[in-house]
This record gives sequence, structure tokens and C-alpha cells, in this order.
Amino acid sequence: MARDAGGSAQRRLTYEEAMEEAGFGLFHWLLLVVCGWANASDAVEVLCVSFLLPTARCDLLLTSSDMGLLTASIFLGMMVGGYVWGYLADQRGRCRILVVSLTVNGVFGGLASAAPWFWLLLLLRFISGIGVGGSIPVIFSYFSEFMPRLRRGTMISALATFWMAGNILAAGLAWLVIPRTWAHFSLGSLDFQSWRLFVVLCSIPSLTSALLFRLLMPESPKFLMEAGREKEAIHVFRLMFELNMRGKGKSFPEFGLHTSSKGRGELEETKTLGSCRERLANILKKGLVPIKQMFNGSLKARSITLLIIFYCISFSYYGLWMWFPELFERVEDGGSPCANVSLLSPLHNQSCYPVKTAVYMEGFIIAVSNLPGNIFTILMMESTGGKSLLCESIAHKIVYFLV
Repeated sequence: MARDAGGSAQRRLTYEEAMEEAGFGLFHWLLLVVCGWANASDAVEVLCVSFLLPTARCDLLLTSSDMGLLTASIFLGMMVGGYVWGYLADQRGRCRILVVSLTVNGVFGGLASAAPWFWLLLLLRFISGIGVGGSIPVIFSYFSEFMPRLRRGTMISALATFWMAGNILAAGLAWLVIPRTWAHFSLGSLDFQSWRLFVVLCSIPSLTSALLFRLLMPESPKFLMEAGREKEAIHVFRLMFELNMRGKGKSFPEFGLHTSSKGRGELEETKTLGSCRERLANILKKGLVPIKQMFNGSLKARSITLLIIFYCISFSYYGLWMWFPELFERVEDGGSPCANVSLLSPLHNQSCYPVKTAVYMEGFIIAVSNLPGNIFTILMMESTGGKSLLCESIAHKIVYFLV
């Protein structure tokens, strides 16, 4: 117990205790919708490349190697962005970084639609990937920091389901837009084909998501407590309580918080330290500290194991999904999906037209087929546990590849 300025006793709660006091209800469902839309927008931006390949390769005269570079560019950007944005989110706040990273994603993703040359498209997709690399990990951190401990696993699984929703949205947009001949016009010297309109539409979810976070969403109370900003954290807990207990006639309990002044001190030190080069070196040094901690002591073996598992899951998922539309296109043309039939020349620039709608219909069906597994995970997470569900999922993938 602590005493305020008036001498009255006041409870001081930890983060978990304050989260329990705030309850669970309407606020968390609204949070799920907003964060879910951000997660879906990342999925749309990542997967839109796979759907534009069958037609963009004609307009830009892409070889299979070029298409491989194009699909890899956004992941290279994500790798860079993940380190940069993750560090900044710990220093500047989750919500602020989400606004910036989602804006970078949407703006440069949209600009890619007007790229007349392959190298420029590659560069813009790389920068867009830097934005995605910030929003994907930070959105899960931000979301989980609003969740009561007993609800955290189920709600994070529900948030992950929105990735599949974005997958379905991207596939549906490709099916509706890319085969349409009306979405074709000249913009100066640029021949604006339907796939370019599809790229523009894919950038809209990220921009709208950034706007929602900028106008509506509060900062993470956990970050505020770690930064020593007690009054702001209590304000967020009050907002959560009022929405969750709306209509129940309950009043917000008065309490203080166990906060830390460490975060603010480190931020001020970073701002005032020496020259620009010294500040940058200090930022890089501090940014590597959490990574070093992952591979020290008892965490070393577990971190390496988890990294291997996540790498293999990502490789098997993206390695197939990013190429599905192109592989379907090759099969539709009567060839083998393994044959390199995409070595184009200007004389064959019209080989991709008219666009075959079956390619996008098949992609849409595959996207929808992911939903049952996601719903099953949400329902079973608390009773079965994440480890068992992960093992079952991996086993199903192994069986699928063997068959």
C-alpha cells in the first residue's frame, strides 16, 4: 500500500493485476477487429505479389529468376524492418510505430503500381516490406499487452485468423479485378493494366489501418508502465474498464501502478548522447541487447529450437503459397508446373492475355480452405495447448507433402 498526497492509502497494482481489474469485454472485441484488420492488411500486401505474377510477367518481361527476386524482395524488407521497428517500438511506443510502419507499407505498396521498370518495382516492394516487417510483430505485441492472462492464448489465435482473412481478401480481389479488361488505360507512357489497379487496391487496407490506429487506439499500458508514465497508463485502464463494464453499473476502482523509470531514462540518454554517429552506435548497441539475451544461458537452446521451427513453417507456407498462382497458370497452359516456361521476349508479350480466371478461383479456394484449421485452433487453444496444436499442424503438413 502507498499513500497519495492527501495521506490516504492507495493500492499499487502490477500490470497483470491492473489488467484483471479492467475486465474483459467490448474493448477487447473492438481491439480484435482493429488489430485484425491490420494483420489482414499485412497479409494482403505480402500475398498480392503472388497474384500479380501471371500477368505482370508479360508487361515487365520477367523471367523466372526475376519473379523469384520480386517475391523475395518483400521478405528481405521484412527482415530488415523487423529489427528496426521492434527496437523503436520498445523506445517510442507500440501504437506510434504501428502508424508509421503501416503507412510505409501502404504508401510504397501503392506506388509500386505505377513502376514502369522492374528494378523500380523491386525497390518499392522492398521498402513496402520494411513496413510489413514492423507491423506484423508489433501488432501481436500490442494486442497481447491488452489481454488478461487467461484469455491471451485464445485471443492471439483469433488475431492470427485475420491473416487468413487477408489471404481470402487478396485472392478475392485478384479474382475480381485482374481478369477484367475494363481496368486497362494509358497513363502517359505507362500502360496501366488491371494488375496495377489490383496493387493499388491492396495498399488501401494498410492505409486505413494506419488511420484507425492514429485516430482511435490508445498506447499499450504495459509500455506506458515500463516508461514510467503512470497517469497515462491508468487512463488506458480506465478506458478499458468503462467499455468493458458498460451498462453494468460498476465504477472504476482507484489504484496506483508499479511503474519503472528505466525506459524514460534510457530514451533521454539516447537523445542527449554525443554526436550523431555516437547516438547511432548507441542505438545499434542497445538494439542488439535483447537478441544477445535470447541466446544466453537457459534460453539459448529454446531460442534456437523455436527459430528453426518458425523458419521451417514459414518456408513451407510461403515457399508454396507465393508461387501457387504462377504454378496454376503453367498447368492451365498445358505444361508442367516445374518447367521454366516464363522466359519471355517482346514477341510474346501478349501470351498472358486474356487472363484465365481459373487461376484466381483456385487461389481463392485454397485461401478459404485455411479457415477451418484456424477456427479449430481458436476453440481448442485453451483446452489443448499451443504445443500440441503446433505438433498436430506440422504432422498434417508432413503427411500432405508425402502424399
